[in-house]
Amino acid sequence: MAGDFLYGRDAELQRLDTLVRGVRDRGGALVVRGEPGIGKSRLLAEARRIAAAEGMLVLVTIGVEAESRVPFAGLHKLLQPVLTRAQALPGPQRDAMLGAFGMASAATPDLFLIALAVLNLVADAATEPAALLVVEDAHWLDPASAEVLGFVARRLEADPVVLLAAVRDGFPTSFGADLPELRLARLDEGAAAALLDARATGLAAGARRQLLQDAAGNPLALVELSGMADRAGRAGPEPGRPLTDRLEEAFAARVSRLPAATRTLLLVAATNDGDALSETLAAATAVAGGAVTTDDLSPAIAASLLDVDGPRLVFRHPLMRSAILQRAGLAQRHAAHAALAELLADQPDRGIWHRAAASHGPDEAVAAGLEAVATVARSRGATMLALSALERAAQLTGDPARRAARLLRAAEAAVELGRHDVVQRLVHDARELELSSRQRAQLLWIEASFGGGLRDEHRRPGAIADIAGQVAGEGHVDVALRLLNGAALRSFWTEADPPARDRIVSVAEGLPIAADDPDLLAILAFAAPIERGAAVIDSLQRSAAGAGGDAEALRLVGSAAVLVGAFDLAEACCAASLPDLRAQGRLGLLARALGAQAWSAGHLADLNVGIPAAEECTRLARETSQPLFVGIGQATTAVLAALRGDEDAARSHAAAAEQIAMSGMVRPVLATAQLARGLAALGAGRYADAYEHLRRMHDPADPSFHPALRCFALSELADAAIHSGQHAAVAGIVAQMEVFARQTPSPALHGGLRHARAVLAADDEAEALFQAALRVGVGRWPFTRARAQFAYGQWLRRQRRIADSRVQLRTARDTFDTLGTVPWSDLARQELRAAGETSRRQSVEARDRLTAQELQIAQMAAEGMTNREIGERLYLSHRTVSSHLHRIFPKLEITSRSQLGGLVRSRTGHGVEAR
Repeated sequence: MAGDFLYGRDAELQRLDTLVRGVRDRGGALVVRGEPGIGKSRLLAEARRIAAAEGMLVLVTIGVEAESRVPFAGLHKLLQPVLTRAQALPGPQRDAMLGAFGMASAATPDLFLIALAVLNLVADAATEPAALLVVEDAHWLDPASAEVLGFVARRLEADPVVLLAAVRDGFPTSFGADLPELRLARLDEGAAAALLDARATGLAAGARRQLLQDAAGNPLALVELSGMADRAGRAGPEPGRPLTDRLEEAFAARVSRLPAATRTLLLVAATNDGDALSETLAAATAVAGGAVTTDDLSPAIAASLLDVDGPRLVFRHPLMRSAILQRAGLAQRHAAHAALAELLADQPDRGIWHRAAASHGPDEAVAAGLEAVATVARSRGATMLALSALERAAQLTGDPARRAARLLRAAEAAVELGRHDVVQRLVHDARELELSSRQRAQLLWIEASFGGGLRDEHRRPGAIADIAGQVAGEGHVDVALRLLNGAALRSFWTEADPPARDRIVSVAEGLPIAADDPDLLAILAFAAPIERGAAVIDSLQRSAAGAGGDAEALRLVGSAAVLVGAFDLAEACCAASLPDLRAQGRLGLLARALGAQAWSAGHLADLNVGIPAAEECTRLARETSQPLFVGIGQATTAVLAALRGDEDAARSHAAAAEQIAMSGMVRPVLATAQLARGLAALGAGRYADAYEHLRRMHDPADPSFHPALRCFALSELADAAIHSGQHAAVAGIVAQMEVFARQTPSPALHGGLRHARAVLAADDEAEALFQAALRVGVGRWPFTRARAQFAYGQWLRRQRRIADSRVQLRTARDTFDTLGTVPWSDLARQELRAAGETSRRQSVEARDRLTAQELQIAQMAAEGMTNREIGERLYLSHRTVSSHLHRIFPKLEITSRSQLGGLVRSRTGHGVEAR
């Protein structure tokens, strides 16, 4: 029968053949999509045949609807043949993966750490020979397996591994959404006719025409409906109904003609979440009230409904299972579930689901069992299973208080998964119940976790702060901190009104926690970066020192430092948080830390740090469903491109960031995009354009206005203003910044003000102000100092003090060259030429020859990391790292790792993160 589904598939077969046979040169993934019966499984079977002929390792798993609640079930099946290799994995990865499979005790593993373990396990197993991973019915994979395999599939390019997955149309699955796909269309008229003629000879012409019309090019329909025509002497079920319904009817018709014991056996097999023949026979015997044996399988096998594969029962097609279940009565299904629950009493993680399915109403014992399943699932990193268990537990809970608690726990799990639709449904149900004050606060935090409630009064920052104050007064400080953190973040992203920000600050400062608590500093910095800037800055160093090795605390301190303009400290704290966030697999928080590091590096013109951090932030934010940080990553990439002089890249990344941010009016992203445009125009000498872009950051009526971030772009605005005749127009903005500077010692704000005072001053005051700007120690702020030197040199040349101007311009040029800020290097050279001095041509920096990820890998290799260590940091296989290095060496015209050190290390001496 295998050939039946390959009629008319020459192009598809060629694509699979090329992919599988070419695996040793390039790995990858392909999702085969199509309607039921279109031939997905047959194509994958042909790929398996090709791989076996090539001597490849072939690993297979099949998504089963009944197993979709069992965490990592599909992944475990796939990897079983190679699990003995797990002992060679690094300890944390090995423990995370085996813990997920229930084969070892481990702390709650992060899904991405498990994914990294799987990636390395598969890559090592595929070294000799290459490997083919086949995922049948991927739409029915348990969510944990689907997410891990999606992660792996995106990282196979450099490994001799191909992953093929079949996904049925019409199923709500995210698996493969961002992977290459092969969509199977229905067979054309010639191929359909050839298949029908091969399967059903001797059909009357009218019946043949009707079958071709009814099947509409679907191979399974041609086979099944032609079989019915053979038996019934007509062209199958009546036309005009959905094809899937007619196929299920064809399968159901086969079942209806079978003996009663066989029908019972098929119903239990369709209900069972496992495929063990022994289980199905035992449960079927209980349902039938008499012995059901293997002899009763024979009619089902003869009817081509299922096969026996050793100790396993396998349906010939998934539609057969659904046809059996849909046509069984409720009482019959309940009986099958009850029998399975009784049989699986010693396997509570499976049996409890059958008990729940057999329940007619509230049942606290079953609800408590499901809650226990949820707790275990969370400990194994299976958040989707925990959500399902808690939601079903709530449905079976009679007590309103317990029901509310379970609904809210389920909603929190849905928040983690980014499932806004599920959150809304659960919150709606919870609101129908009488909630305690703590539960009301918990519900508010859940609602505030999604952007959809930005305009709802009860979810606004001020209202959230009020609730936080109430629960703090009742002793629930942890809940209050969560609420205040959410309110502060919301006020940062969307600009809350001053009374709301004041309320957040008031409640936060009234909590019984230390003044240098990282959570408190983050709340104050996000809610009131100017008004509480002095308090935050005063505590930052102590908080960073007290964080020790706490990656989350360091990330919070780094984020707070960004908002108050302490970019050197922010960059250092974020860098220090990265190794542990990577090792723990906390990629969501890692994306946020990288975003803050990149943003700070952009303001410091630290391109070697900023470029790879921004790229990785964007990539990981996409993988972890954090669109706001995708926007920040894109906008920061635009800033870094502008600093390098790549105007086209700056424009495209700024536009991409704005597209993400405009619908929700996400002001930090919009402000950063305008900064990028302003910098690009400044570097190109288009000062009027630069002024217009940068002015928008200071206009409260403009979506790009942000009360804090505008304070950190004052130097750029002043430079644009003096070269475009806007000296008077910018004076009011500078005066406002002077007022802010009396409230906060922000290094970025004060550095910008010193620059602005000097460039905007009258000639008789300017020199003293330039010298004052240059006297201040700038430490890790060389770009700020170099721009002041450049502006001073320009002023000196206009005063005809040529020799003095050359000293400042030459020093500025050398700093710009070192930093790689090409437009400013070019401007300094132009000024030096005008002052009568020529400059050597600027050399091309290593970072300008490499992609962002190549730069990051080169930096880590320069620090002495092995390929495996780099792979662990970046969640890549070691073979992918090796492939990158093989591309890097020719680009940099070097032949060994030892030559990387002088080319790609950042000026901080620690690459992209602290070790």
